[in-house]
Amino acid sequence: MMEETVHLDIFRVNEEKANKYTAFCTFIAAVVAVLMWLLNLCGFFIVDQNLMNIAMPGGVALFLLPSLLVRVWKGDTRLLKYVIMCCFMIGIAILNSALTIQLVLAWSCPVVLSCHYYSPKLAHFTLAGALFCMLCATYIGLYCGVWDANMMRSVDLPGDAAFRAEFIREATAAGDNLLLRVFNFYYIPRAAIVIVVYLISVTLSKRTHGLLKKQEEDNREKERIGAELNVATQIQASMLPCVFPAFPEYKEFDIYASMDPAKEVGGDFYDFFLVDEDHLAIVMADVSGKGVPAALFMMITKTLIKNEAQSGLSAGATLETVNNQLLENNEAGMFVTVWLGIYEISTCRLTAANAGHEYPVIRRAGGVFELLKDKHGFVMAGMEGAKYREYELELQAGDILFLYTDGVAEATNTEEQLYGTERMVDALNSVENAAPRELLLAVRADIDRFVGDAEQFDDITMLALQIRG
Repeated sequence: MMEETVHLDIFRVNEEKANKYTAFCTFIAAVVAVLMWLLNLCGFFIVDQNLMNIAMPGGVALFLLPSLLVRVWKGDTRLLKYVIMCCFMIGIAILNSALTIQLVLAWSCPVVLSCHYYSPKLAHFTLAGALFCMLCATYIGLYCGVWDANMMRSVDLPGDAAFRAEFIREATAAGDNLLLRVFNFYYIPRAAIVIVVYLISVTLSKRTHGLLKKQEEDNREKERIGAELNVATQIQASMLPCVFPAFPEYKEFDIYASMDPAKEVGGDFYDFFLVDEDHLAIVMADVSGKGVPAALFMMITKTLIKNEAQSGLSAGATLETVNNQLLENNEAGMFVTVWLGIYEISTCRLTAANAGHEYPVIRRAGGVFELLKDKHGFVMAGMEGAKYREYELELQAGDILFLYTDGVAEATNTEEQLYGTERMVDALNSVENAAPRELLLAVRADIDRFVGDAEQFDDITMLALQIRG
């Protein structure tokens, strides 16, 4: 159903634009016709004024009618283009009947305009209609229009209709079939020119139609991918803890986190979960790359870390085990940086390990935020058998631990300047006695002020843990 809708929409929009463009062209034709009429009245053309006064009003009215139709038409838009073409062709036929010699090339106009619709049926209809109306105008012009020297042997024949009819009758009786001669030597060459113009125009139209069809297919593919990415975004968001306060039954600590992907899905992730009633696991990680591949690798890494940590392994042992698991069948060569901490709630002791991730930031009670330059291990999924050294932090009431990914420090403004960890620490220190949520909002607001109108280059993920005692 979605594919059908996309197909109709793209050609419907083009059809509406073509209707307006064709109506504008017929309006210009009406202006030119009126100008010719006025010039003839001023003596610039030697055409019988009575003949012009009869033909011009009908032709001009039909040329102006499409401009009205595109504004008031409420019926099937597929029919409107046929009505517009009929108005244009009949208007030309009326003028061509009166001015046989002057308006031969005008028949190319509806043929060319019909190709703007990229509709083979309309193009064929317009060609057939143009050839038929031109044939009618040619024979009508024999009796009441301005004669063409190519139609008759004598150029200076009077314009009286009765005389012309008698002349044609006498010529036919004398064995000179004037009607057939006009068809063979006047109509056929001009019809051939119209057909050649049609073939050239329809060839270009088919090429444009192919491009439009390709655009339609691309739009349909983009919509499909967009719909799938929206689902992937929802799935990824649902995998990360997003209900706050996260552990309302625990008054000993407060935790808050956020992730803003640069694309629909990102490679950054955070996580926190209870290993048991006395241990809280905290994860901050950043997968190499962006988009769908990074998101898939992120979900695998997140699941593995949670499974191993909940089995009772320490922070370092968890990273070592998951590192070897990620290396299995990692043909894409992706890797991930991870900071993992296991916080013992009863003793306020945090055991952590760092696999190539950014330095954490810590504020001791009554102090200021400072970078904690811990020991880095190698990135995960980068080397088999990698070891990750653990370290301990003795936390106390009032301490705050801030974790982040490189999307924070490497946020770039329009002048290609990096936000940097120094500005990040200053933003943290600018907010006094703030809860974790207010801290993250303050840092994000400062990043937005610094970046300005520049496009977000990388995922921005942050987490703050506050110890209440």
